[in-house]
Amino acid sequence: MTAGTPTGGEALVRALCGHAVTRVFGIPGTHNLEIYRHLSAYGIRHVLTRHEQGAGYAADGYARVTRHPGVVITTTGPALLNVAAAVGQAYSDSVPLLVVSPGMPLRHPRLATGLLHETRSQTEALRGVAAFSHRVSSVAEIDAAVARAFTLFRSRRPRPAHIEIPLDLLEAAEETGPVRLAPPVAPLAPAAAAVERAAEALLAARRPALVLGGGARGAATPGIALALAEELGAPVVTTANGKGIVPETHPLSLGVSLHSPSVQNWLTERDAVLAVGTELAESDLWSAPPALNGTLIRVDLDPDQMYAGLPADIPVVGDARLALTALLAAVETPGGVRRHARVPGEDPVRRAGVLRAARNAETAGRDARWIPYLRALRAVLAEDAVITSDSAQCCYYGALPHFPLGPGGRYLHPTGFGTLGYALPAAIGAKTAFPDRQVVALSGDGGLQFTVQELATAAQLGLPLPVVVFDNGGYGEIRDEMAARGDTPTAVDLAPVDLPALARAYGGQGTHAYSPDELTAALTKALRTPGPTLIAIPEETP
Repeated sequence: MTAGTPTGGEALVRALCGHAVTRVFGIPGTHNLEIYRHLSAYGIRHVLTRHEQGAGYAADGYARVTRHPGVVITTTGPALLNVAAAVGQAYSDSVPLLVVSPGMPLRHPRLATGLLHETRSQTEALRGVAAFSHRVSSVAEIDAAVARAFTLFRSRRPRPAHIEIPLDLLEAAEETGPVRLAPPVAPLAPAAAAVERAAEALLAARRPALVLGGGARGAATPGIALALAEELGAPVVTTANGKGIVPETHPLSLGVSLHSPSVQNWLTERDAVLAVGTELAESDLWSAPPALNGTLIRVDLDPDQMYAGLPADIPVVGDARLALTALLAAVETPGGVRRHARVPGEDPVRRAGVLRAARNAETAGRDARWIPYLRALRAVLAEDAVITSDSAQCCYYGALPHFPLGPGGRYLHPTGFGTLGYALPAAIGAKTAFPDRQVVALSGDGGLQFTVQELATAAQLGLPLPVVVFDNGGYGEIRDEMAARGDTPTAVDLAPVDLPALARAYGGQGTHAYSPDELTAALTKALRTPGPTLIAIPEETP
């Protein structure tokens, strides 16, 4: 883009436009008005949320479904700190999120002066949850800071970034050159020797297994991960972020089952485990990682993952699509002749079926209350529907293992960092990205009320958005944990709220569903009704 004499606010918007940003999320404030002045002129649409945390989650949802960075604009001080929880979630889940805020003036004294929104150090605060926080010192540096963020998003494991522009620079005009843009970056190809070692181990394995995390999603579109599983005869288990990479109705799929004791025991018996784009973390397994007895092959863009958690016996650093494509080529034989070893008489499809049954049996009593409703949800929704999830029992116990998904759909869940209130604003971000695609938010009553005000955002946008809420009258998980400890449940019960009436007060629709059939009817109607429709499903509480 051409040179000129832009203000800092225009330089920022011009740089965002140069990186193909067409939508941002946020709330205007006294200190960031110079940014807002230029958005429409550069063709950037703005989604006004009701809280900056909601803006962060909405931008996160937008980024996950589009695979383009989500952008948040905040003002100084409390506004920026409000978005910090969303930044922490994006860091945990490897989401490309850019947060831009004003900061104190360039020559602001170190001693406090009482300036509006004065903060000791915004950059130090955001460095604690983001990949980096970059405070610029000139208008000319703004486009370099934006290019730095987009280079991170393109070249390494995507993490959130923060750019701070001193508020006096936002209004200052300086002569600048053409906008500096992040350079094109080719996907990182794995070393041929590492692929060869991994292929040899997989060919020699008699009992292989595949574990797919969110970093393997790039290998899903042409079915590379599934083709490799079929070639090896290897059952596939995924993390929450890897959900649906392999169709969960496929006979080799174990779905999201790493938390299952039966599946964990099965992994320890495998003589080769291929783990792709996953940390194999406690948040994936809901316990410490089991000691694997076979060869662990790890494929990851982030070389640090080769030493974290369970260290790799065979590290393969590179893009998941390139790595799995190379592995598939190495283990295939023209004419369909299988070259890898197998335990005589072991049928991997039968084994996967036994494991799925064992997983379901382990939690049948607990999960039975959600499964009929999830079946009703699945029957209504299209294969490419997007489900956004909260850190709620109905989600991690219910939908993650029991709502079947394929590569065409998406399930967005706040794993790792485990924030509450993610589902509703993330659904708004996904729906703004794809207005004609079905998007449904799934939450509990406790988590919903962290960001319930975003119902007003959804109503203002006027896009059909069902919000399905399982209402157990409080923080059910913590209530159960207290009871399991032998403690008297304390501070976990919430006073009843008429959530459907609250949705109507915000300009949407609301109803109750007391059976799966009623959910079917309400959801079918909600998908055709502009604005949010909150469907509350009352659960029995102690």
